[in-house]
Amino acid sequence: MKLPDSKPNSLSEGVNAPTVKRRVVAIVGRPNVGKSAVFNRIAGKRIAIVHDEAGVTRDRLMAEVMWDGARFELVDTGGVSLLDGDHARDAITAGIRTQVEAALADAAMVILVVDVIAGRTPVDEAVATMVRRSGVPCVVAVNKCDEPCHEEGLHDFAPLNLPLFPVAALHNRGFGDLMDEVMPRLPAVINETEARPLKVAVVGRPNAGKSSYINRLLKSERVIVSDVPGTTRDSISVPFCIGSGDQARHYELIDTAGMRHVHKIDNAVERFSLFRAEHSVEEADVVVLVMDSEIGPTVQDKHIAALIQEHAKGCVLVVNKWDLQQEQGITQTKAELALRTMLPFLAHCPVVFLSAKTGYNVRKSVEVIDHVAAQTRARLPTGLLNRAIEEAVDRVAAPMIGGKRFKIYYGTQVGVAPVTIRIFVNDPLRLTKAYGAFLERILRARFGLEGAPLRLKFQERIRPELPGVSEPGHSRSPASRQPPRYAKQHKKSSHGRHAGR
Repeated sequence: MKLPDSKPNSLSEGVNAPTVKRRVVAIVGRPNVGKSAVFNRIAGKRIAIVHDEAGVTRDRLMAEVMWDGARFELVDTGGVSLLDGDHARDAITAGIRTQVEAALADAAMVILVVDVIAGRTPVDEAVATMVRRSGVPCVVAVNKCDEPCHEEGLHDFAPLNLPLFPVAALHNRGFGDLMDEVMPRLPAVINETEARPLKVAVVGRPNAGKSSYINRLLKSERVIVSDVPGTTRDSISVPFCIGSGDQARHYELIDTAGMRHVHKIDNAVERFSLFRAEHSVEEADVVVLVMDSEIGPTVQDKHIAALIQEHAKGCVLVVNKWDLQQEQGITQTKAELALRTMLPFLAHCPVVFLSAKTGYNVRKSVEVIDHVAAQTRARLPTGLLNRAIEEAVDRVAAPMIGGKRFKIYYGTQVGVAPVTIRIFVNDPLRLTKAYGAFLERILRARFGLEGAPLRLKFQERIRPELPGVSEPGHSRSPASRQPPRYAKQHKKSSHGRHAGR
């Protein structure tokens, strides 16, 4: 059911609509109408916290969603509680509205959620007005239509002059019709990568169970399995497919030789095997690091993990032979805590405990690989990205070196696989390693990026009025200027020479 029968162009009323949009769908509305429940239903899993208390969601949540074989980004926002012209009672209320406006700036489609039980309110009308001003196409999800009789309340929302769809997030009702309206209005996929198989390199120490894992995935003895370390000597590429038709997922599994430490290699064949394994990591989209649950992370596992980081690849940690640990009563929670302690630099990578022998969690590992692959190509909305950076700076002040504070102006994403963000600042030389790590933690916490590499590139922004700058936005290379300390010393030395004369 859709009310009113508006022409397609009526969805786009407004001004200043961006000409180019990404496949981003933003969920907006006043507090406690069920936005987070709608978000979870569309995402297909419980991500946002759902509670009867109003205002539980304050920050935006993002998720990469697959709907009928098509991917898009879904954004949940906090509840707007202000009418036009009202002043915020506190910083949180004002911040929520600002974040909603940032989400609208990046969205290609908006779902306005309202409550059929409570009926239309002035705040609902204020949010609808905010959406229309943004110029972003919008549909209304009339939530809590748990019974057909509740749909009579849709007419109360007709004055919003937007297409209405009755849904019940609690009972998963009506979302097919809603998404049938949303999906066609999203921009076409740019640089679609599904045409080529997803390259997944399976790496690890000798005899960790890499070949057994691949055979279990393929349900056949495609690669040789032996208790003798070093059985696999070359990188073996195996096509792999899940599903059929347009929704089939295609993979290229690469079984690599066990990677021993270079100082323990004593023959040319093994040295060449190590070279091929490293090349497989370099060419892969996602790397699966297989470890033996009986031995746990070793020094060599850390070397392999460092190689994955060096090539900036998506990473999934697989702990194989978990059936042996289950027999001893060891829990995954305890084992993961120990793993995170030993590999702190891979804290952002998901862990899958599985058994290639029994098949336990093998299918789950494929889902995790898919998720990580999507995160490596995630596009962060510019408005939400800069809001996250602003909040990070508000939380922890930037460092001050030589009497001058490090200052961030804005950031923008410039690449994927790895996710690369260029941040324009006043002086990159004043950035400390600790503060750079803090910014990375904040962005990961805000946008997820589970298993995905994240690169922050800090670049000096030169003001147009400075001499020698012909165009705004261009910056000098740090190598082309002297560090602040050296500059001061040089100035003092020059003064001394003139004084001597």
